[in-house]
Amino acid sequence: MSAQELENQYAPSKWVVRLGAEEALKTYSQIGNEATKRARATRKTLLQVPYGDGDGEKVDIYFPDKVSEALPFLMFVHGGYWQSGSKDSSAFMVNPLTAQGVAVVIVAYDIAPKGTLDQMVNQVTRSIAFVQKQYPCNAGIYLCGHSAGAQLAAMMLLADWTKHGVTPNLKGFFLVSGVYDLEPIVYTSQNALVHLTLEDAQRNSPQRHLQVAPTQPVDPACHMLVIVGQHDSPEFHRQSREFYQTLCQAGWKASFEELPDVDHFEIIENLTREDDTLTQIILKTIFQEF
Repeated sequence: MSAQELENQYAPSKWVVRLGAEEALKTYSQIGNEATKRARATRKTLLQVPYGDGDGEKVDIYFPDKVSEALPFLMFVHGGYWQSGSKDSSAFMVNPLTAQGVAVVIVAYDIAPKGTLDQMVNQVTRSIAFVQKQYPCNAGIYLCGHSAGAQLAAMMLLADWTKHGVTPNLKGFFLVSGVYDLEPIVYTSQNALVHLTLEDAQRNSPQRHLQVAPTQPVDPACHMLVIVGQHDSPEFHRQSREFYQTLCQAGWKASFEELPDVDHFEIIENLTREDDTLTQIILKTIFQEF
C-alpha cells in the first residue's frame, strides 16, 4: 500500500458519506456533548471518581433509577486515536442503558502527548479493577470500546489481574470499529502525537499477542462482539474481521457484526437511541445472562 493510501485507510472521517470529514468530527463531538449534559442532568451520578492518583485517572458513573448491589456495568472507553476525545463528551449510551437497568461507567485516560500507549492500557486496566472492587456484587462488567478505545478494551484480554488483586467479573466485550494491529499506524500522520515505535505498536497489538500466544478465556461464557460499520474503511473492516477470526481460533465465544448504513462515527452517535441496532445488541447481550 502506498503511503497516501495507508493515510486514507486510517483516516475514518474521509470515509463518511453523509457529511464532509470536518463536519463529521464536529457533529460527533456535538452529539457527545449534548448526550453527556443530558445524562448528567437526568441520571443519578457519581462524577470525577478517582481510580488512581493521576489527574486524568477518573471515571463517571451513571446509575439506573433502581440502584441495587447487583447491577450490570457497561464501561465505555472512548476513541480519538489515543490523542483526542474525553469522558466529558462520551456519555452517548447512558440514557438508553440506564433506562433498562444498566449502570454505565465512562472511563478517562491520559491521551497523547501526555500519556503513552502503555500508560493508557495500564489506566484502563486499573479502572476496571477499581469498578470490580467498588461493586464486588456486580452482575457482570461489559467493556465497550470505540476505535482506539476498542484496542484498549481488547488489550484487557491480556491483562494480568493478579497484579491488581482482583479478577473482574468480565462478561462481554463490544469492540466497535477498532484497530487491533497497530503497525500500520506507525507510518501515518496519526502517529505524530502518539510517537509509537514499531516495538510499542507490536507490544500493544492484541491481534499479534493472541496469534502468537492465545490466552484462554477466564470465563468461557464471556461474549466477544467485534463490530464494524458498513462505511468504515476497508482496512478497518480487515482489522475487525481478522481479529474476530483470531478470537475464534483462540477459543473465545465471538461474533462479528457489520452494521448497515453507518459510518465510523454514526455507529456510536446512534447509541443515544434506544431503538438503535447496536443499543439493542448491547442490551440483549447483557440481559440474556440472567
